[in-house]
Amino acid sequence: MVSGTHILLSRGRFTQVIRNSLSCRVNFGMCVPIRCPVVMREIGTCFGAGVKCCRRW
Repeated sequence: MVSGTHILLSRGRFTQVIRNSLSCRVNFGMCVPIRCPVVMREIGTCFGAGVKCCRRW
């Protein structure tokens, strides 16, 4: 069985797994509730599945 993280990594959407607000900020991201703005892409989550870590393209 292939994990969801592996599928996302293989599709090129994530370069690494971000799971908390500190690692989000270290990777030049910001925590955004609901979804990322159009000019940003999702690179992980901050506090749970509902809060996204977003970074500019």
